[in-house]
Amino acid sequence: MVALCRFRSLAVLIPAALLTLGGCASLNINNPFATDYSPPPPPPPSVQSFPASVHAEDIVGRWGLASYHREQDRARTEVAARGQCTQPYIISRSPSGGVMMLGHDNPAVQDMALKGSADGKNYIGPGPAPASADDREVVSFDGRVMILRWVDPEVAGRYGNMVLVRCAPEGTARTARVRRPPPPPPQ
Repeated sequence: MVALCRFRSLAVLIPAALLTLGGCASLNINNPFATDYSPPPPPPPSVQSFPASVHAEDIVGRWGLASYHREQDRARTEVAARGQCTQPYIISRSPSGGVMMLGHDNPAVQDMALKGSADGKNYIGPGPAPASADDREVVSFDGRVMILRWVDPEVAGRYGNMVLVRCAPEGTARTARVRRPPPPPPQ
């Protein structure tokens, strides 16, 4: 008789426990006392990615770096950047397929992606979204000289347009200019 009572108790308790557990699944985890269940927020919209026309292997290497704020200073700044090859700015390949570069206001090298946009512009920066606040727009790039502009106006106001001039490969001696002797004085 005792076994029969236990069996009836279990027959009643098991369905009751299952109903109770099923009710827990519909609780709002953030507020377990909430009576209404609201669905989770929708995921953020996906960013449509476009391939960049500048590739990581195109910009990996040693660069002379300088910057300018006024367009009329660009030519002079390219010469200054070329002079910085004695202390080159190094852009290396990242494990993710992008490049390793410095960001703004951070002394640590970061993984940067090369991103294209719907309007045909190229960007270098962290994260997948093109033209985000931490990105640099590739203003021009001819394989030897690259001009980058910060997207964030506040950062652009501090750092200006970056001019990177490709340095000769490491270990390559600089060619010295041949000095011609002055012409003899007229006689």
